Amino acid sequence: MADLKLPRIPERTPVKLTISILPDLHRAVVEYAALYSQTYGREEPITELIPAMLEAFLESDRVFVKSRNVPSGLIPTFGARAERQR
Repeated sequence: MADLKLPRIPERTPVKLTISILPDLHRAVVEYAALYSQTYGREEPITELIPAMLEAFLESDRVFVKSRNVPSGLIPTFGARAERQR
């Protein structure tokens, strides 16, 4: 098989996840959404922000990143960030 510059495109079928959060966390997320809107001049629904927040958190956890067995020098990416980096 030829070595293409473009790697195989990962699975992109969204997985629906339902969670319950405590009221304090909900207020914090609502406050974050308001600050996001103020900062970028664009409102995003919380349901769109939370996946991006989780993604950013996972990518910033060095122990987790190292545990994913990715060749050194490559930082694994998830979801939308992976799509944007291509």
